Amino acid sequence: MAQRQFRITKRDGEMYNAEVTDSYGTKHQNWFDTAAEANNWIYFIWEQEDWFANVDNEELLANAIHDCRQIDERSHIRAIM
Repeated sequence: MAQRQFRITKRDGEMYNAEVTDSYGTKHQNWFDTAAEANNWIYFIWEQEDWFANVDNEELLANAIHDCRQIDERSHIRAIM
């Protein structure tokens, strides 16, 4: 099993960049306004890593597309083909 690692960086004029590796070796990256938000996200990733490792990505994508279609339909926006 991989070792957990993280890095939070910030350059002038940019948001905080958070990079984290979970116990399975999966790398995640996200941007935040504050270092505290970035730090909280890292702990969230580590707390959820079993869920992330076992999730069906195809099903998540299909559900997300379905939800977007429903939102568009309710908003009377052109349907996604």
